[in-house]
Formats: sequence, structure tokens, C-alpha cells
Amino acid sequence: MDVLRRNNVTVTGRPGGPPVVFAHGFGCDQLMWRHVAPAFEADHRVVLFDHVGAGGSDLAAYDPVRHSSLDGYAADVLEVLEALDLPPAVFVGHSVSAMIGVLAAAERPERFAHLVLVGPSPRYVDDTGYRGGFSREEIDELLATMDHNYLGWSAHVAPMIMGVPERPELGRELTDSFCRTDPAIARRFARTTFLSDNRADLPRVRTPALVLQSREDVIAPPEVGRYVHEHLAGSEMVVLDTTGHCPNLSAPEQVVAAVADYLAA
Repeated sequence: MDVLRRNNVTVTGRPGGPPVVFAHGFGCDQLMWRHVAPAFEADHRVVLFDHVGAGGSDLAAYDPVRHSSLDGYAADVLEVLEALDLPPAVFVGHSVSAMIGVLAAAERPERFAHLVLVGPSPRYVDDTGYRGGFSREEIDELLATMDHNYLGWSAHVAPMIMGVPERPELGRELTDSFCRTDPAIARRFARTTFLSDNRADLPRVRTPALVLQSREDVIAPPEVGRYVHEHLAGSEMVVLDTTGHCPNLSAPEQVVAAVADYLAA
């Protein structure tokens, strides 16, 4: 299979420039980076793609076995990097893609120069001595609601995830993005996302990393961002002065500035 077609890969920016790869979160596609990625095109080779099942990806490539764990999505990322024959890349992963990037970097560290993890969470379910933000009962209820009425769930939950009620157009955009995603794949990806536990994978990573955390986030609260930072050796953390789980849409200028400053250091 053509890997680049499978993941709807697009490449812009300066040919031969150091590569920056942007990976979107659950229910989204590469358009979610449209306010961030262009800022890096003058100096970098910019790579965007859609996870299988999202955006313009090849839905026929979705494998219920391979994609039942985040490792399958990490394998997809590594195949994209190999197909492009990129030098070590900066991988910017939002939400679930942050952990996908962690898994890929742990497996093939030579492929990565830096990780930028936007709203990361290694485990969404609370555990003894760990706050993920949700009880197991809350996650089970969320998944059951998705199974019963995915479109209704999207309309209800997306504005809360976006977290900027004063800008309702962003909540509507996220709702529309959720609704464009194949519902069956989205429901399975939600289980893979919200039931994963990647805490033990963080110490496996030796790639320098930046954790970007919104000061308020109902999906990945600040405690989770600090946990990721504390368990990634040599990582840095920046708390963005914004609310919600999608600062790439709600505060793109802050995301651009934080990433640019980190890469320039």
C-alpha cells in the first residue's frame, strides 16, 4: 500500500529544511493545524497527515487489530517517516497523538529530533496516586453514549472539549470535525484512546521533549501535564495562558511562539 496515500500526507515548506511533523488528535484531521503549521514553512519542511480513519485517509486501510492499540498508530507514523526518508524530525502531537509520538520515539529514537506534546495524557482514568481526570465509570458512560448516539455525543461534548464558550464557532468546528469522522472507527478509536495506559512508556523515551499544557483543560488537566513532564527525562514544560484542550485552534499564536522558542534554544 502507498503509505503516503493511506495517511493523506501533505508536505510543504522549505525543501531540505529540518522536518516538522504535525499529528492531530481524536476526531480531528490535519486541518486542525492550519493556524500553526504555516508559521514553520519558511525554515522547515512541514509534514501533515491524517490518522487512518480520519480526514482524507484511506478508510480501507483501517485494521481493527492493528489499530486496536496506540502502537498500531505509532507504527503508521514510523512508516510515514520512512516513506518520506526524513532526517530526524520534530514531532508535534496533539492529545492522543502525543502518546502516539511517545511510542514511536521509544521504538525508533533515531527518527526523532524533538517531541512537542500538546495536551498529552498517558492515562485518562484515575488510578491510585494518579489523577487522569476521569473515573472508570465516567469513561464507560462516555463510551456508551458514543455507541448509542455518536452525533448527539459530538454536539454535546465538542464545545466542552474546546473549552472557550466565548468563541462558540470553535466548538461548532470541533463538532463538525467529529461528525465528519467515520462513526464506527471513531468509536473504536475512542476506546483505544481513553482506555490506554502509557505511563510505563514515558521513561523509555530519550528524545528531548516539550510539554505544552493549557492552564485549564477538562480532558488533560494540569496535573497530567506535570506528570508527563516529570516522567520524561530532560523535558521542558510550558503552561499556555488559554483554556480548553485544543490550543492549536483557540490560541495558535501561543503554540507557535512556544514551539519556535523551544526549537531556537
